Amino acid sequence: MEISSFSFPSQEDFNFPPNPNFFTFLHQELENMPKKIKTDDFDHTPVDEILNKYLGLENSVDNHAIFDFENQESDSKMNDQASVSSTKKRARENVVEMPLQQRRLWVKNRSNAWWEQCNGPDFPEDEFKKAFRMSKSTFNVICRELESVITKKDTMLRLAIPVNQRVAVCIWRLATGAPLREVSKRFGLGISTCHKIVLEVCTAIKGVLMGKFVQWPDELKMEEIKREFEVVSGIQTICGSMYTTHVPIIAPKENITAYFNKRHTDRNQKTSYSVTVQGVVDHKGIFTDICIGWPGSMTNDQVLEKSALFERANRGNLKDIWVVGNSGFPLTDWILVPFTHQNLTWTQHAFNEKVSDVQKVAKEAFMRLKARWSCLQKRTEMKLQDLPVVFGACCVLHNICEMRGEELSEELRFDLFDDEIVPENIVRSVNAMQVRDQIAHKLLHHNHAGTSFL
Repeated sequence: MEISSFSFPSQEDFNFPPNPNFFTFLHQELENMPKKIKTDDFDHTPVDEILNKYLGLENSVDNHAIFDFENQESDSKMNDQASVSSTKKRARENVVEMPLQQRRLWVKNRSNAWWEQCNGPDFPEDEFKKAFRMSKSTFNVICRELESVITKKDTMLRLAIPVNQRVAVCIWRLATGAPLREVSKRFGLGISTCHKIVLEVCTAIKGVLMGKFVQWPDELKMEEIKREFEVVSGIQTICGSMYTTHVPIIAPKENITAYFNKRHTDRNQKTSYSVTVQGVVDHKGIFTDICIGWPGSMTNDQVLEKSALFERANRGNLKDIWVVGNSGFPLTDWILVPFTHQNLTWTQHAFNEKVSDVQKVAKEAFMRLKARWSCLQKRTEMKLQDLPVVFGACCVLHNICEMRGEELSEELRFDLFDDEIVPENIVRSVNAMQVRDQIAHKLLHHNHAGTSFL
């Protein structure tokens, strides 16, 4: 290892001070210095000259008038008093009364000519129905029902948006599934305002109209439903037809795997996310029970077990009646489903045909629901927590249109398809299995069964 040739200081180099009388000399010098140095001991003239020369004032202004440090303190007091009094005097003389200006609010000019045209008395009925999926009379009924809830008051800054325009914004958005920027252009409103209106009106529809237009049938209505379904299928005590559909959504930020729809992804070769809508309808395709918002990765039987309908059945409120489902639902004491095993007999084929006729009622109702409210066919950018309210409003509006006889345009119809995954444990009740066999034999021997399976 090489060692540096740098020489370290020796002990003698640290001997300070070299003269032992150094501190004595320093003490004497400090004693002889004056206790206080006056300002007069310094010569300010060179400084004055330098500053004045730098500022270019050496010939035009008295040097001592600008940089007179000695007299500055005494003169400044007098100058301040004179300055204050003169300032106040000038202020009083120059006071001018300014007129009060009214406060103004900047608002971007947007055209609502399209809505004004739709809202006019001369607007064609068929064009109105094409835009809003309902007649003017049905639209006005909805406005009257919601008026007390969604009415806003005028403010000092702007006039409130009328009730009919607020309802129109919501219904047109649900009917077309158009982006908010397009809604904004149509109605002459801001994008954020349109978004807020849609949620407010949907919340009002759910809170005010759902309990009135989406009801489980009472005894009188139940008897009517049973008779109508018996005419269709020959099976007694059917109170409803059940179906579950999927509504596409954009990929959620949280719990993304729960909403991943593998079956839709595999079929369409495109990553798909969805939420489910389960519903029971009567013989007219009117919803009597809905369950909305469970993740798209869940199967029909899993969604069923999460629904209020399933809880109602467990409490014994669905005894001696049948809800008909497809092969994606289990066979229980109150759910009637088709036979799904291999090598079916003629009797079982005939039974499946009649169950399919009942199932078509629910599937047709969901087709009309999605066709009338196109937002259910497109990927929505709404937040997950808002979806049950919006989709619930669509179901309520569907029922209103169906009850009032609003026909669906043929150009809006489409083929609805949803995967049916047979549950692993499809038979949940041995008694239900025996009753289903009896119903199948009765259909065949009483000539209620069809022959399309032959």
